[in-house]
Amino acid sequence: MNFSNRAAELKETIREHRHYLHRHAELSYQEYETTAYLVSRLKELGLEVQTFPDYTGCIATVRGDLPGKTVMLRADIDALPITENSGVDFESENAGVMHACGHDCHASMLLGAAQMLQEARETIRGTVKLLFQAGEEAFYGARYYWDQGYLSDVDAAMGMHVWPTVESGHLAIQDGYLMAGCDNFRLTVHGKAAHGSRPEEGCDAIVAACSIITNLQTVVSRLNTPLNPLVVTIGSIRSGTQFNIIADTAVMEGTVRTYASETKDVAENAIRKIVDLAAAMSGCTAELDYDRIEPCVCNADTALNDIARKSAVTLYGEDILRTTDRATGSEDFSYLMEKIPSSLFVFLGCRDEENGCIYPVHNEHFKINEDILPVGAAEYAQFAWDYLDQNGGEAE
Repeated sequence: MNFSNRAAELKETIREHRHYLHRHAELSYQEYETTAYLVSRLKELGLEVQTFPDYTGCIATVRGDLPGKTVMLRADIDALPITENSGVDFESENAGVMHACGHDCHASMLLGAAQMLQEARETIRGTVKLLFQAGEEAFYGARYYWDQGYLSDVDAAMGMHVWPTVESGHLAIQDGYLMAGCDNFRLTVHGKAAHGSRPEEGCDAIVAACSIITNLQTVVSRLNTPLNPLVVTIGSIRSGTQFNIIADTAVMEGTVRTYASETKDVAENAIRKIVDLAAAMSGCTAELDYDRIEPCVCNADTALNDIARKSAVTLYGEDILRTTDRATGSEDFSYLMEKIPSSLFVFLGCRDEENGCIYPVHNEHFKINEDILPVGAAEYAQFAWDYLDQNGGEAE
């Protein structure tokens, strides 16, 4: 099948999928209507669809007529707690919930790929699993499908994301680190309350918290080599009950973003030491809950990356390919990449200044030029077909 031509023919169908999903945006783990819509459309195509009694999302399977390996294509399906202000005529009907990260695009493109692959199944050497994943924005959504054994037979996998630093309709398929890993932490400082006029009788949790925040800057500036990118951010601090009372508690929450696992170790160890010492200087104690949530997104399998790049060129020629800077944002497909070493993540460009598509993801104004939707659908399908064709034969 010529997937680029067929994707162009399916453009209106893919758009209709996207408009429905966009209007009915749902938050992480609440994607009930989204899942029902996906299941219905997939079953209409004659696909096997697996659902879960205790979890949203679904897995559809395209079984090729020829023996071979199993490749997985993933799209996330959840939206964000953002009030939409994009100006599109199919805005979210769910107040305060918006597809501001393009997951509606991913799901609709994968539905398009599902249709094409099902139509081409006589030529497919193996099996394609289509994961419509819940809860990506909640950090942990991808884990369920692997941890429950639903993806244990997968030999290779690809995820895709619309991306506003890449020119609209182009693909960035790069080797190496692509997105940072994410560690989150919660820090509670315990002091002793006293009246503000008698500070010597208390232990000020706010002073300790301020000292901790100030000293945490040295994790990046003095304890980490500048050759390794590292971000340490305190994004939330809550303390105090009244203007004239020494606070006995301060709670802070923050995040660490970096690429190398060794840098994660440096950051965590340094944060623990700073927290303990800075709190003690003010006569306080502190508790640190540190959670290594998401590993980095790293396209480490260069042979697999080459297949994806050649798939893109087959579809649209050499000019389709672009490059972009690494991102310090995170993505929970990274969990599946750790479990399935032959995995890659692709950026589909959506930056289109002429049409006002200039806003970052997680922004109330975020929108795309829908001409990119057939491109993503075709790349999903072509990559799956090419991978299985090049790794054909009996499944291992």
